[in-house]
Amino acid sequence: MSKQKQKIYDITNSSFRANPFETYTDIRNDNPVMHFNTTQGTFWFVTGYEEAKIVLSDNKRFVKSYENTLPEDQRSSSGADSDLFTVLYHNMLDMDPPDHTRLRGIVSKAFTNRRIQEMAPRIQEIADELIDNFPQHGQIDLIDNYAFPLPIIVIAEILGIPTADRDKFRLWSNSFIDGAGDYMRNMMDFIQYIAHAVQSRRTDPKGDLISALIQAEENGEHLTEQEIYSMIVLLIVAGHETTVNLISNGVVALLEHPEKLTQLRQNLDLTENAIEEFLRYNGAVDHTTARYAAEDVMLGGQLIPRGSGIIISLVAVNRDPRNFQNPADFDINRENTKHLGFGYGVHYCLGAPLARLEGKIAVNTLIQRVPDLKLAVPASKLEYRNSTVIRGLVRLPVQYNKRN
Repeated sequence: MSKQKQKIYDITNSSFRANPFETYTDIRNDNPVMHFNTTQGTFWFVTGYEEAKIVLSDNKRFVKSYENTLPEDQRSSSGADSDLFTVLYHNMLDMDPPDHTRLRGIVSKAFTNRRIQEMAPRIQEIADELIDNFPQHGQIDLIDNYAFPLPIIVIAEILGIPTADRDKFRLWSNSFIDGAGDYMRNMMDFIQYIAHAVQSRRTDPKGDLISALIQAEENGEHLTEQEIYSMIVLLIVAGHETTVNLISNGVVALLEHPEKLTQLRQNLDLTENAIEEFLRYNGAVDHTTARYAAEDVMLGGQLIPRGSGIIISLVAVNRDPRNFQNPADFDINRENTKHLGFGYGVHYCLGAPLARLEGKIAVNTLIQRVPDLKLAVPASKLEYRNSTVIRGLVRLPVQYNKRN
């Protein structure tokens, strides 16, 4: 009896980006752990919730560095190189313990719950200032005017870099994630900017995170110059991208479900719950960065050979009906939403508490001060970014009248 040929799924075109959920359901129903052949190579694609949790939590069998799948005598010391790729991508997202543990321990001091809660008044001030700058009524791009500037101002202030340069950060971040524009030129400009910021703090330390990273290196924590650069790149990019999409995707969900928006306006105590549903229903990140099988391993009934690449769709796993009742329903009353929108395990998003706080303040402030908010185009016309990693809109045109 001949083996049935695997159905071909296209997860790269623009129509898929606009609505990936049906395709992900089909893939999961076919197999929650599926082997994909693409123009970029082959990998195992995970769309099942329980299978994803196994991969995310088992950092012994599923590693971030391909080098760690090789016998020790075949591993290189590429981390010591000074090429552009190493500076940009040799960061803790792509590292395994103990290097990951060391770097995360250093930067986590800036993201304790106490420090984040202390930022709440400043985040509220930023949200109010941005809405103050809205025209009294009309149409705007909510990403340009609100969802993007709020988190980039916050992370810029944490790092100690000028918020006036936020358009540069957006350009560089888009190139970093999407490969947009003149990639090499943009990345060189990004690194040169960071190099200047680091040199400035070496000669004139401040009470900011860049200064803290430099001091950690000098105090025996062994941060290399490249690790400092890579960490700053990661914090600038990850420090705002997730929150931009959390806010904008969440606002779209509310505007598509006006009864939920009314309910939230009438009971702001539901906002924290709503934030978790935003992340589950249409999360800010779709594909994780790659992991690799450090040994032959069985996952979801599939034998994954050592060295194979594995990618998880967080958008897909957060709608797995085996773990979420009525997963296609947007329900801000959903309780105990154990979504994987911020990942899981040792690589769980370090900035998740900050993103949640920013999202809560941004959404609460917006729906109170801008009561007549509506989409300016049908939701079906909204364009999503050409990225497999980020689940975010290119723009979010809305029309409104605002309160002072």
